[in-house]
Amino acid sequence: MARLQDAETPYAVNAHGKMKNIAVLGATGSIGRSAAAVIAANPTRFRLYAAAARRSADELVRQCTLLNLAVAALTDEAAARETARKFPAGIKMLSGEDSLVEISTLPEVDIVLCAVTGIAGLRAVIAALRAGKRVALASKEVMVMAGDIVNAIPTGEIVPVDSEHSGVFQCLAGRPKSEISRVMLTASGGAFRNWSKERIAEATVADALNHPVWDMGVKVTIDSATLMNKALELIEARHLFELRPDQLQPVIHPQSVVHALVELCDGSVIAQLANPDMKLAIQYALSYPERYGTRPAGTLDLTKVGSLEFYAPDEERFPALAVGRMAMERGGAAPAVLNAANEAAVESFARGAIRLPKIWELVAEALERCGKIDDGTLESRFAADAAARRYVMEHLG
Repeated sequence: MARLQDAETPYAVNAHGKMKNIAVLGATGSIGRSAAAVIAANPTRFRLYAAAARRSADELVRQCTLLNLAVAALTDEAAARETARKFPAGIKMLSGEDSLVEISTLPEVDIVLCAVTGIAGLRAVIAALRAGKRVALASKEVMVMAGDIVNAIPTGEIVPVDSEHSGVFQCLAGRPKSEISRVMLTASGGAFRNWSKERIAEATVADALNHPVWDMGVKVTIDSATLMNKALELIEARHLFELRPDQLQPVIHPQSVVHALVELCDGSVIAQLANPDMKLAIQYALSYPERYGTRPAGTLDLTKVGSLEFYAPDEERFPALAVGRMAMERGGAAPAVLNAANEAAVESFARGAIRLPKIWELVAEALERCGKIDDGTLESRFAADAAARRYVMEHLG
């Protein structure tokens, strides 16, 4: 994992005292709104200094007004021009894709929370790390596409925000890699957990969006239904915690109370449990290595939960797991191809252009056709990404 400080050493305070200045990329999505709630609940500890969105100006204006932002950005330049008058006086406004990098490297910013979907946040995360920032990472695509490149950056640090990776991070608590035998990431099973293979093949977009536990965006919810989300998370975990593919295992856990389990070399298993609320992982990523008494996910009452169930995932019903494992084992540009092909295929499914099984068929085909475009550079990963998207769009029929 990118350079985390010794847990015994408190995170250095900035020039403003103990308050940490936060920049949020993807401020108007579900993670961004949860981050704003966490920051608002800890006004003496955090300030939302800067925030960026694509085109959702109204929510960004609300955050600027309530949380006293200094800098705001809309990466969609047309939206920025049309809505500039809505923002409070005194806010520095930025626009365009480069604004993500600009916000991420502001000298006043201590922590960059990246919650931008897709590849848009990759350059910003790399810039933040090179500037010595902490990155609270909620965008799995960053490590999926370029985890090896990111881990080679000698400055900055990453603390994961995804509930499963946050759970692993908390379970490890600075343990040496030699003690880690296996890491298990839990999955709710998504909308199709109890569906037959035949029924899944006929699923509609509305079916895929009917998630039993989490409130997420369209793309992530569909990925959860196909279990592609878990395949991507396994690849992310490989790089975050510098593990071998054979040390990673997905586990279906319908209650979504246990977020991760770590098996140690002596057979002991440590688990992280909490109510399913992303605000807990967000708060910990901002406060680490400290823990605050505020309880953004409430108090977990296991007597009300009753039972905790665990199942092995069925790869025949959910082929995305096998395709993801293949990409993880191949490494290089293969995970970037997996991610890009899946994004393009999911978008096509969401607008009704293809049926659900076509998603993993296209992803597997793209992996075979485009997965070898790599010379270890960021540019080659972007080239692989573009090639995979082209392949999918050319083979929808």
